[in-house]
Amino acid sequence: NNLAIMTVKRRNHGRNKHGRGHVNRVRCVSTAKAIPKDKAIKRFLVRNIVDSSALRDIKESSAYENYQLPKLYIKQYYCIEAAVHQRIVRVRSAVDRRNRAPPVRVRPTK
Repeated sequence: NNLAIMTVKRRNHGRNKHGRGHVNRVRCVSTAKAIPKDKAIKRFLVRNIVDSSALRDIKESSAYENYQLPKLYIKQYYCIEAAVHQRIVRVRSAVDRRNRAPPVRVRPTK
């Protein structure tokens, strides 16, 4: 039996499903496309509830000193096409695709 071995681009086939037969779908933030949750690009958006200009006005008119306004936490899911298009993830070469280590996080210093 001399079967040709098909080339595989990724060892996990672009999914994180290992052993689960089916995964629920989520909606892409950008395109509203239904994509499997394990295949989606996930990003956590943390930002202030109000913009910076209104933040100053609220702090000045607040009765409390040093009041910390709550933040808005949103988990966003992107389909691959939208994430590549918006440069949330980049296309990597065949050699770089082997690198499974998470990218280095750059944290702003205060």
